[in-house]
Amino acid sequence: MTKLQQLVQTIQAGTMKTELPDIRVGDLVRIGVSIQEGNKQRVQPFEGTVIAKHQAGANSTITVRKSLQGVGVERVFPIYAPCVANIQILRRAQVSRAKLYYLRNRTGKATRLKEKFEALPEVWVNK
Repeated sequence: MTKLQQLVQTIQAGTMKTELPDIRVGDLVRIGVSIQEGNKQRVQPFEGTVIAKHQAGANSTITVRKSLQGVGVERVFPIYAPCVANIQILRRAQVSRAKLYYLRNRTGKATRLKEKFEALPEVWVNK
């Protein structure tokens, strides 16, 4: 490794969060996003299914999809960004794909995933 790569890794190690849950594709998650409105700051929840995960160190992202009044809404969250206040895993699904882009073509009950019944640690659920 060059000195520049080592420098980048040391800077990224200081900014990465350590208390993140084990997020997997197919999870139903609730993400608290910090929003600045004027001089006030509040946390707005965004709840949906993780359809993609991009692993890139400090630049890792997850794509979360939900259906809102019949319209599909997708957001890409950088999981180590300071605007992401918290992440809760509500339900875990059994999927056999790394990316669930096929859910974009489905509506209603066809978007349901088969639930994987495993006990989630309380730390992930009750934040």
